[in-house]
Amino acid sequence: MTEATANACSVRFRRVLEYIDAHLEEDLTLERLSGVAAFSKYHFLRQFSELFGIGVHEYVKLVRLRRASYRLALQDRARIIDIAMASGYESPEAFSRAFKKAFGQTPSEFREQPRWDPWHATHERLREARALPLRADDRARDVRVARFEETRVAAVEHRGDPKRILESVRRLIAWRKENRLPPRGSATFNILYDDPAETPPEAYRADICAAIHRPVSENPFGVVEKTIPGGRCAVLRHVGGDDTLFEAVRGLYAAWLPASGEEPRDFPLFLQRVRFFPEVPDHEGVTDIFLPLQ
Repeated sequence: MTEATANACSVRFRRVLEYIDAHLEEDLTLERLSGVAAFSKYHFLRQFSELFGIGVHEYVKLVRLRRASYRLALQDRARIIDIAMASGYESPEAFSRAFKKAFGQTPSEFREQPRWDPWHATHERLREARALPLRADDRARDVRVARFEETRVAAVEHRGDPKRILESVRRLIAWRKENRLPPRGSATFNILYDDPAETPPEAYRADICAAIHRPVSENPFGVVEKTIPGGRCAVLRHVGGDDTLFEAVRGLYAAWLPASGEEPRDFPLFLQRVRFFPEVPDHEGVTDIFLPLQ
């Protein structure tokens, strides 16, 4: 297979993954998905499993359960029966059985107190499948240099295993609700002190933040006030999920920075989450990556 042919095949299957993300509540039949790829249905199943290392029906199930798990953990007002219906199950009982098989807890148990280790084992299987054939594009040409204005933030300081970061996200969400500060009225930031690929889990550090205009009072959520300093930044807009986000970060450091003649400033890389899963399908997520410059 030539490089051009391989790239064309990758584009067609990327289109299938995006279609699945956007139509999880619909009947995703073999005929429908093979039509999106413009491949014969007689060969599509084999092509999909060879390319992603997982069967297409199992893949769809895992994507649906992943979205359901995010909604259970982060959207406490969403009813379990509605989440079950949106995940393609005819009854809450069938949804509960499938969820427990995948994550080791029933949906109600997971909502009350998630067990992250089995959740991550399942999520990692899905992440590896999604990332296998889909390398991030070289987008150095899309980097712009802009001035970031100093921003006060309320922050949950996540310290420890990045696999448990949703615990910190849940704490910030609870604080936001108590303070009536939803994402639509308060920008969401992540400050990334460490590279998870190069840092021991117990030493990993990141802040989960919400922009504020008033002081943070003492609270039971561990939220503290911080400031993201103003200054020049290289900015790269990433469209898609976190599966390819860090490929974009690596490209920023490996391709753009050496060629730019710029020098990084003494402040960590940070992200602004403009649109994010599960509020939008994974491939429609928008994250602005900020690399502080001198």
